[in-house]
Amino acid sequence: MTMQVIIVGGGRVGKHLALLLLNEGHRVKLVESNPEKVLDPDLPASVWILGDGADPAILETAGIQQAQVVAAMTGADETNLVVTSLARFEFKAPRILARVNHPKNAWLFTPEMGVDVALNQADLMAHLIAEEMSLGDMMTLLKLRKGQYSLVEEKVHPTAIAAHQAIRDLDLPAECILTAIIRKGQLMIPRGNMVLQPADEVLAVVHAAQAVQLAAILGPKTNTGP
Repeated sequence: MTMQVIIVGGGRVGKHLALLLLNEGHRVKLVESNPEKVLDPDLPASVWILGDGADPAILETAGIQQAQVVAAMTGADETNLVVTSLARFEFKAPRILARVNHPKNAWLFTPEMGVDVALNQADLMAHLIAEEMSLGDMMTLLKLRKGQYSLVEEKVHPTAIAAHQAIRDLDLPAECILTAIIRKGQLMIPRGNMVLQPADEVLAVVHAAQAVQLAAILGPKTNTGP
């Protein structure tokens, strides 16, 4: 579905988001107060709106009354909060996202301030690094439900608990579903009697809190001996 999106903040984050959305066929307006940024040739001139995104008149010029999504992506948290409050309470925008620049301000980015989704860059990066350190070779393909669940992929290691075991005999986490097995380039539907082989690529949806448990089943067996 094609959406009309307003992005406030034409820095690197806002511009990159605008490019992605335009490439997906969405209608985008990018509000930026710096005249030099508005001259950026990477985006069509028709996308840019020169002005202060915290000004209701500028938001109206950008078409906020018809927008399905408003994204406050400036480098100033106070500006982003003004934008989200205007978008939600003045213009009744259906979906509002905001960038959190300083982690100490994250507590302010709530539905009460008009924010549906807060993108805390420092927190996201820290959690991503910690997750990659703990999950070994498991790869996160997609985050679901605001990061509560993940679609992950991992090859069955030759020494893994899962190697040469039927799926029904595995002590999988309670909130985990195997969605597909790729074996020698062939996609297979997981069945209880299917025996996993080393190098099988396993795709699964798992709760974030149980991803480490799944990684321990599919990854190399750790030596717990003396």
